[in-house]
Amino acid sequence: MGQSAPISDSSGARPESVNPAFVNLVKDDMQAVDRVIIRRLRSDVALVGELGRHIINSGGKRLRPILAILAARACGYRGDKHIQIAAIIEFIHTATLLHDDVVDASAMRRGKDTANAIWGNEASVLVGDFLYSRAFQMMVDIDRMRVMDILAETTNTIAEGEVMQLMSRNNPRTAEREYMRVIEAKTAKLFEAAARLGAVLCGREDVEDALAGYGMCLGRAFQLIDDALDYTAASAREIGKNIGDDLSEGKPTLPLIRAMQVAPAAKAQIIRHAIENGGIDNIGAVLGVINETDSIAYTRRLARDQADCAVGHLDRLGDNAYRAALAELADFAVRRSF
Repeated sequence: MGQSAPISDSSGARPESVNPAFVNLVKDDMQAVDRVIIRRLRSDVALVGELGRHIINSGGKRLRPILAILAARACGYRGDKHIQIAAIIEFIHTATLLHDDVVDASAMRRGKDTANAIWGNEASVLVGDFLYSRAFQMMVDIDRMRVMDILAETTNTIAEGEVMQLMSRNNPRTAEREYMRVIEAKTAKLFEAAARLGAVLCGREDVEDALAGYGMCLGRAFQLIDDALDYTAASAREIGKNIGDDLSEGKPTLPLIRAMQVAPAAKAQIIRHAIENGGIDNIGAVLGVINETDSIAYTRRLARDQADCAVGHLDRLGDNAYRAALAELADFAVRRSF
């Protein structure tokens, strides 16, 4: 992990080919983050490091640690604790992925075998716990109670979001507002924390809420696009999982919720039945209803609205390259194809 993993630009180029400008802007900082991650993954228990490296090296977009760096730099931060913050954010995110894949019984993530598919559920859960505890050790090293407070609340909210999602599984009566609550808790909350902490490091109380609002809107937009891509990507290679994986797990995401709202009763029943029973045996018919109701376009419009909301929160920041990069990041979140 000598350098940050490249990601696709907004034109849809393959992840290995082109980096958007905001990635190049934080290249040196992200290399420093990688070094911290490598060092803090060390353990006398070999499986801890092996499994942790597997998922951290598995080709993620790294948007959350990038966001933490951009937010701190946009506020004028010149120290080095933002590197620690970014690594903490990545450890927390990685821990949630390990636990999510166990709960969802996922076999593929980012086009690779999941850790639980290789090492089993028990090892994945326990290494996820290790990453959480290591993240909190790193927070203590920063020695800022405000940082501890924000990240403690964040991890608690993420756990609540995962439970809410579990409760909505196989439930076709899940409403759009309930779906939004889930993605705010399980996804957007960590984006919010990453952005807020940039202001906290600088002591910029005047922009803390604005950056938090940016992060929350960005996180919503990001998850909305993820859920749209589950029904639109041309192949598993683009998004690193199979088409309809959410449906196979009985997750009522927005494309399905919207389709059920506006489709004729008989066609809405196709989706209800698929959510209740899980699996993708009838994926062709489900995709047909989603397309006929323009539910992907609806989901993308909401994501664009959230990206615009995110950019609107940046008005309180001064003009600099990092503020511009935050605006570019919001645009990338909704234009990406993976």
